[in-house]
This record gives sequence, C-alpha cells and structure tokens, in this order.
Amino acid sequence: MIDQTSRVILETLQSDARISNAEIGRRVGLAPSAVFERIKKLEERGALRGYNANIDPAAVDLGLLAFVLVRADERGGAPRTEAALVAIPDVQEVHHVAGEDCFMLKVRARDTAALNDLLANQIGSLETVRSTKTTIVLRTAKETSTIPIASAELARSREAGDDIR
Repeated sequence: MIDQTSRVILETLQSDARISNAEIGRRVGLAPSAVFERIKKLEERGALRGYNANIDPAAVDLGLLAFVLVRADERGGAPRTEAALVAIPDVQEVHHVAGEDCFMLKVRARDTAALNDLLANQIGSLETVRSTKTTIVLRTAKETSTIPIASAELARSREAGDDIR
C-alpha cells in the first residue's frame, strides 16, 4: 500500500518530473535524501515506472491518430499476436480486450497512406490476425497519461466513511 506522503510525491512527479527532491521535500515535509529514498523504493516496487517527455505528435509528423480493433485466430490470450503487435513501433498501446475482438491498439501515423501501410503490411500481414476495424480520430478533446491519484484516494475515503473536506 502507498501512504499519503508517497501519493503526494507521485502526484508531484506526474505534474513535473523535473522537480528537485529538495522542492518535493519542502512540499511533503521531508529532507531531500528521504524523498530520494522514497522515489527509489517507488521505482523498485514498480509504482513509478519511468519519466517521459510529452511530445506533440504533429511536431514530429505523426498527427494521425487511430484506434484499431484486432481479431486474432490464436487461442489462450493470443500471446504470439500480442508480442508481434507490441513490437510494431507505430503502435503506442496494445490492450487485450473482452468481446468479439482480441486487442485494441492506439496507433500514430503520418497520414492515411502511412496508416494504410501499417494496417496492410505490419498488422494485417501477421499470420494470426483474422481482421481489423479502424477508427480515425478527427479531433482530440483530452488525452493524458496522468493517473488520477487524488480521485482514487477520495473514493477510497468515501467508501471507508471518512469525512473529507
């Protein structure tokens, strides 16, 4: 379980991964060395998986976003299909889903021609892939990788009957 101090550290790093341990320490009332140790433990436990730059896809000529549903012939969770999809660089996310389809992918491409090439020559050419269905995104109103830590804490407290103000 992650305590409240570690939650604040995670929220702080989520909003600014370049913040100093000294500044985090001022916010949570710990010495920078204690913050460093907590962050190290959060990394070791897998709660903190890494630090990323948030890049505008259009700035690197990958402005087309699409979601692709993949149906595979493979049984047992489709591990070969999953591994092959994970290995494709233009596939940002691979989710094993319930329902008729096996996977939902988030993909980025330069344009529709590049998306067609990705679908036909990389995804569709996998021997275990039976079919794909693609939805092209016209506009994105919200996209985030931020985990709502404070919302989860509030919900847990309400379930426990705590009075939070």
